[in-house]
Amino acid sequence: MALWARLREDLATAKLRDPAARGSLEIALLYPGLHAIWAHRLWNALWRRGFRFAARAGSQATRWLTGIEIHPGARIGRRFFIDHGMGVVIGETAEVGDDVMLYHGVTLGGRTRDGGKRHPTLEDGVAVGAGAKLLGPIVVGARATVGANAVVTKDAPPDSVVVGVPAKPRSRRPGEDTRAVLAAPEYHI
Repeated sequence: MALWARLREDLATAKLRDPAARGSLEIALLYPGLHAIWAHRLWNALWRRGFRFAARAGSQATRWLTGIEIHPGARIGRRFFIDHGMGVVIGETAEVGDDVMLYHGVTLGGRTRDGGKRHPTLEDGVAVGAGAKLLGPIVVGARATVGANAVVTKDAPPDSVVVGVPAKPRSRRPGEDTRAVLAAPEYHI
């Protein structure tokens, strides 16, 4: 996909996902989640080409500027959106599919110092609520919703709702509006 087409797609994704978005210029200039994603693409390209130190240095500068830490080795899909973003951490071996949305304070972290795959995989269409911690080489299935402040250490099936500490998946109820589980319990969307 051409650079300008990708940038337009990112702006359209922000407009779709954030009801407070007023226009492309505001989004392009003032959305740290978008800035972190744009920077990650550059650092990831350097990482894949073997410029590991430069990629890590760039990702740390982006973290300092945005409050969002995305390791340059992480694999991020298209139409990824981070809402508010402060405190988001995405580890080196994390894999994020297309059309995924994270709220602030989300961690896609590891549970071991061993090499190999040690961070979560989020399949297409996953939404993760504020403050959720997804730890280890788990897989969150397509279109699953992870509730705010959940601590997820086991795989979650597609189309499930994952809530609690420790988080447990349950089936989505017919007609259920899962937007409410993306916010902390005291808030209602």
